[in-house]
Amino acid sequence: MQKSPMTAQGLKRLEDELRQLKSEERPAVIRAIAEARSHGDLSENAEYHAARERQSFIEGRVLELESLISTAEVIDPTTLSGNRIQFGATVELVDEETDKESTYQIVGAHEADIKQHRISISSPLAKALIGKEAGDSVSVPAPGGDRTYEVLKVIYR
Repeated sequence: MQKSPMTAQGLKRLEDELRQLKSEERPAVIRAIAEARSHGDLSENAEYHAARERQSFIEGRVLELESLISTAEVIDPTTLSGNRIQFGATVELVDEETDKESTYQIVGAHEADIKQHRISISSPLAKALIGKEAGDSVSVPAPGGDRTYEVLKVIYR
């Protein structure tokens, strides 16, 4: 089975979600199914069908999380150093066209969250950044045409 690179924080988020699904969501949906069954005819019981659908989603997500956790390869960015960008790096960039600065951390695919400024190692931007260092320019394909960024800083924290 192929290992998936992940930060310790990303692994913890997955483990927390799994724990919550198993200890709270799963028992709640079982209670909801039992309650809906007590109402009689299941063929026209919307509550029953909704609870079964929710149960199916929870069980699928539990299996997915267990698989992700079992194949996680935790990489601690604080143990990394150097000038070159690699997995776990936090990168400060400036868009060469707009002069807009942005900061991203390169993380595993299952922990990426653009709102939190975490981009997947498999994203076009991260792929373009890997191996670069401060002062380098990178061109990234985007829907509106290629974007060019200058790497301002590489941080491992």
